[in-house]
Amino acid sequence: MNRCTPHTLALLAVLAASALLAACAKDSTGGAFAVRQFPAAALRGEMVVTAPPVITLDGKPDRLSPGARIRDANNMLVLSGALVNQKVVVNYLRENAGNVHEVWILNPAEARLKRPNTKASWFSFGGAATPTTTAP
Repeated sequence: MNRCTPHTLALLAVLAASALLAACAKDSTGGAFAVRQFPAAALRGEMVVTAPPVITLDGKPDRLSPGARIRDANNMLVLSGALVNQKVVVNYLRENAGNVHEVWILNPAEARLKRPNTKASWFSFGGAATPTTTAP
């Protein structure tokens, strides 16, 4: 007893293909791109890999850390050698030594979101939470 007729198989193939196309479709406004969640400390910049591990960030010379991870717009790992002389908009994190350690290449939807690219100060110069001392 054959329960799957050729018409049923053709219908299933069409449905599967349309579902795949719908999942991969990206409109011109970038609305179908997924927006990833980045760490709060991540900074924004334009990166160019000149000769790995040497890079430029916003036109200034910089360096990738040993073991640096670069993720493309689909969140897949990319080797720095594949990005030589390409200018890409990225979010990035630095390691303790100051080298760039985590890099996320942004898709158009993520690039449109505003993100500060200034470094946060490590020092507090006063404010409402500043403790006051009283003379005994």
